[in-house]
Amino acid sequence: MAKIIAIANQKGGVGKTTTAVNLSAAITGLDKKVILVDADPQGNATSGCGIDKGHIKQSLYDLLLRDADVNDAILCTSAGNYLIPAMIDLAGAEVELVSMFSRETRLKKILSKIKMKWDYILIDCPPSLGLLTINALAAANSVILPLQCEYYALEGMTQILNTINLVQKNLNEELSLEGIVLTMYDARTNLSAQVAQQVRSHFPNKLYNAVIPRNVRLSEAPSYGCSIIEYDPLSKGAAAYKSLAKEVIKNG
Repeated sequence: MAKIIAIANQKGGVGKTTTAVNLSAAITGLDKKVILVDADPQGNATSGCGIDKGHIKQSLYDLLLRDADVNDAILCTSAGNYLIPAMIDLAGAEVELVSMFSRETRLKKILSKIKMKWDYILIDCPPSLGLLTINALAAANSVILPLQCEYYALEGMTQILNTINLVQKNLNEELSLEGIVLTMYDARTNLSAQVAQQVRSHFPNKLYNAVIPRNVRLSEAPSYGCSIIEYDPLSKGAAAYKSLAKEVIKNG
């Protein structure tokens, strides 16, 4: 049965989608069956996996709002993992879900139909704390929190942790914090080191040893529609995500 991990942070630009795409590819490279769910209306994980949105017949929107068959929406990526894609119509789901029955658990019901087929299901959440993120947290076993190495990102971490606690109390008792991964780490600056030290002091058992560096190759990979594991497997970014994948698997 799949372990379902939501990759979430309400702050944008912290490397959330980069982590979702590259971690799913890296775990696949360790002989695990992985499916990535793009729950962000921007659809960056979908395009980052090289999927042409013009050829998508069923997306997460159709699963959530139209009760489409989940198996019809699953696509294979060039990295060997699978994807449930997102398109811009998913933006309307936040409004349309409001009036629906069991609106917070619709994604959970969808994934329950396929979780026996996979080792890991990763969910790329939108940079907000709306119904799409709540659905992801209600469906997940745990959360990976990408944290950019800057002061404001550290400040905003409290909000997502509070949301995790609320979902845990009201919708999903099993939900836990899987771990915190530092992103955009620049070893040349004191700020990155200070953020790492603060997180480590507050969450000594939750901070991954793998640190995602600022890396030009990581930034280039999405424009080629592939993960860093495919684009430049010898880069520092690829090495970091391979190390992170090993830690995630080791945690069970």
